[in-house]
Amino acid sequence: MTKISVIGAGSWGTAIALHLAKKKHEVTLWEKFPDYLKVLQAKRENIKFLPGIKFPDEIILTSDINSAVKDKDIVVIAIPSQYLRKSLEQIKNFDAKTIFVSLVKGIEENTFFRMSEVAKDVLGKINPVNITALSGPSIAVEVANGIPTTIVCAGSHENTKKVQDIFMGMNLRVYTNTDIVGVELGGALKNIIALACGISDGLGYGDNTKSALITRGLVEMSRLGIKMGADPLTFAGLAGMGDMIVTCTSKHSRNRGVGEKIGKGQSLDEVLKGMDMVAEGVWATKSALKLAEKLGVEMPITRVVYEVLWEGEKPFEAVGELMGRSPKEESPL
Repeated sequence: MTKISVIGAGSWGTAIALHLAKKKHEVTLWEKFPDYLKVLQAKRENIKFLPGIKFPDEIILTSDINSAVKDKDIVVIAIPSQYLRKSLEQIKNFDAKTIFVSLVKGIEENTFFRMSEVAKDVLGKINPVNITALSGPSIAVEVANGIPTTIVCAGSHENTKKVQDIFMGMNLRVYTNTDIVGVELGGALKNIIALACGISDGLGYGDNTKSALITRGLVEMSRLGIKMGADPLTFAGLAGMGDMIVTCTSKHSRNRGVGEKIGKGQSLDEVLKGMDMVAEGVWATKSALKLAEKLGVEMPITRVVYEVLWEGEKPFEAVGELMGRSPKEESPL
């Protein structure tokens, strides 16, 4: 039995906690807010983020982050990217041999750090090779309901193999990859393209448009990734194209859903005020565009999504901006 703590009781953190508990691991789930922790304890169900799926009695629930991580073999990080640094700064007591598994998808705005880099920066004594990243096409409610799902764990070969052995089950297949740069960037950037696809849906456009956005979005992802040292083949895999497809097309995708509402005429503020969950792509758009500009990487879809979200450009005008760009030869990069 492996001692595992999941830090973050959102939909994805809860789904992973449920999966690991079914595998008979000792699982602790950390919820930040004590008032909502009481709801989780009373209902034995995450009624806000994953309703209808009961917690087994074996899952321990807590709002004390240090007791949650103490003496654990694995700590799974499932905190929204914009809150990651402050949450990790609360952790004072963990075993130096603990393997951290990041489920977080984003790029820190001011530092341009990937999420594993934020963890390394904050946690100090941790051995950098003990931080891994788990990503891929994984809608939380489907994982929680045992729908067959395939994901990838990136990091050092030794530790990704350990995570693979612990997480893998009949309904969750885990591959390993040593390209943590590419896996984390894929997880962050696909959310931006999902916002674009949602905007397209909201405008009433069809499958041709969405296919173009996904395909050229993959080009943008690959361009930035290669510039940052990623293996371009990673973006053809689960954390790249795989996650892009599900996030851009699923009815459960928060980022696609936010984009759709904006395409139908709502403002970003209006959309976000009506959400409990976090759409990571909203913030990733800011940091990714700044990073692309710094590195001299052309990302036109990312740019127009940023303009729609943060500068008030009308979605229809943004489409015209993309379609009216100067003629080019098609290039995969």
